[in-house]
Amino acid sequence: MNSEIVEIDQTGLSRWYLAYTKPKQESVALFNLEQQGFEAYLPLFKKFKKTEQGPVALFEPMFPRYILFRPRRTEQSISAVRSTKGVSNLVRFGFEPALLHDDVVQRIRQMEQLRDQATIEELNQLKVGQKVRLKHTALGAIEGLVQNVSSKRVAVLLEILGRPTVVQVDHHQVEASA
Repeated sequence: MNSEIVEIDQTGLSRWYLAYTKPKQESVALFNLEQQGFEAYLPLFKKFKKTEQGPVALFEPMFPRYILFRPRRTEQSISAVRSTKGVSNLVRFGFEPALLHDDVVQRIRQMEQLRDQATIEELNQLKVGQKVRLKHTALGAIEGLVQNVSSKRVAVLLEILGRPTVVQVDHHQVEASA
């Protein structure tokens, strides 16, 4: 079968294949693919979750339900992947398995490393001086300027009853305005 042929690119490395995992089973698939001798890669996305103790960094799959893998040996068949615990099936275009060049995977790794090193302030989309709109409908989508951004709250300068007033709100209560 054609799906068992390992594709080699011009650098001599096998190309990366893409597997579709069962829901929330990316880590299970990663472990089992590695146990079978495949080189497997699960790109992770750093985000922050707000807790009572402050923000906590969490790492979630960058591409939920997808995992990259490639054989470590040229004679290694990929047919075993279909029955690997955690894997639903191989991603295909028609009858051909989806393939990624190593340079694409390296760019994903670089992006992942840059995001892993970022602080909450760098990942936050809100910046001081930015025009924002309050989301709460009772406030009629009032617009203001961001004065300060902390890990828990955003200080927004609003004009209320003709007077400038700074209001502290949660991040999810404001959105950038045009």
